[in-house]
Amino acid sequence: METQPSINIAIVGHVDHGKSTLCEKLTGKFPDTHSEELKRGITIRLGYANANFYKCEKCKKYTSKPQCSCGGKAKLSRKVSFVDSPGHESLMATMLTGASITDAALLLIAANEPCPQPQTKEHLMALNISNIKDIIIVQNKIDLVTEEQAIENYNQIKDFIKGTIAENAPIIPISAQHGTNIDILIETIEKQFKDPKKDIKKDPLMFIARSFDVNRPGSEIDKLLGGVLGGSLIQGKLKINDEIEIKPGIKEKDGYKSLKTKIMNIESGGEKVREALPYGSIAILTQLDPAIVKNDNLAGNVVGKTNELPKVLHELTLKTDLLKNVIGTKKEIKVENIKKLETLMLNVNAAATIGTVEDIKKNIIKINLKLPVCADKGTRVTISRLIENRWRLIGVGVIE
Repeated sequence: METQPSINIAIVGHVDHGKSTLCEKLTGKFPDTHSEELKRGITIRLGYANANFYKCEKCKKYTSKPQCSCGGKAKLSRKVSFVDSPGHESLMATMLTGASITDAALLLIAANEPCPQPQTKEHLMALNISNIKDIIIVQNKIDLVTEEQAIENYNQIKDFIKGTIAENAPIIPISAQHGTNIDILIETIEKQFKDPKKDIKKDPLMFIARSFDVNRPGSEIDKLLGGVLGGSLIQGKLKINDEIEIKPGIKEKDGYKSLKTKIMNIESGGEKVREALPYGSIAILTQLDPAIVKNDNLAGNVVGKTNELPKVLHELTLKTDLLKNVIGTKKEIKVENIKKLETLMLNVNAAATIGTVEDIKKNIIKINLKLPVCADKGTRVTISRLIENRWRLIGVGVIE
């Protein structure tokens, strides 16, 4: 437990508001490592990075380094895990995946742009729908504006969050680029975000958000490592040498087949641990063929002990609660009722799938899924509709 983070914190907000730069300042690791991310300058896939927070024994300031800038010795306060989510509107499903494995959130808002921007609104609504109540507003890029402009932007933020889940959230002005007020932000995180209570006695349940092949091209066959699964343990615990099952698994001619394998190693933030507890993000090394897991092929699957996972569902019956207006569009569009044979995008746990509505009775819909999911009754599901060539968040459902 000493080497695992105790909380997962999402970094969300509109595209190019400085999420990845802030993540790098807090953790020392830049999360955008995918070639297309580096080329285009935006986050495409979920990024993970752990951080150690320290408090200086001399000046009492918080820092992410063991040595304070004042020269005093800093004592470890807490280890946390950050999930950097994409802000681009076309990658909303990835952001919702990140929300499914987080306990609290930093909502970034750039001081040099009017507030709110479309994805700022969408991400705040996604946090609300995902039931993430612990939020800190980070007013970034204050180095690019005058004091008067920063105050005007602050007032815009206050108006924006009024009546929302973030109405009482603290607003911290920073410059991620220059490291300004990062100590104040860390102090606020430490005071505002309490460690979530998780049940380690329940059957283990892990949501896979990433899966990848860690072998370099040209590696010798006898030195190849099995596939790696990255994500968060929601409950229970997993240990090295545990036999595990992965559902829904891989597609075969006659349907989907669950995968069974063995845990060879567990890491959290690059550190090896003997067992994984439901805190922070983890990566587990398995005996799976690397070809099966590469390029996030198993993202959206769930992991647990053999024969202890929920059923694989090819159709869902949802009790829906729709929003009044579509979130994320520049102009206001009212949410119309769901129609029969309509195609919707659903986010179930860490999975994103497409489905066709087969039947409707008041606010209950029955929907056939293109990709099956593994989930229990009572699971919350976010619902998005294709509007203006983008998937837009229109509501939430609960599996009946």
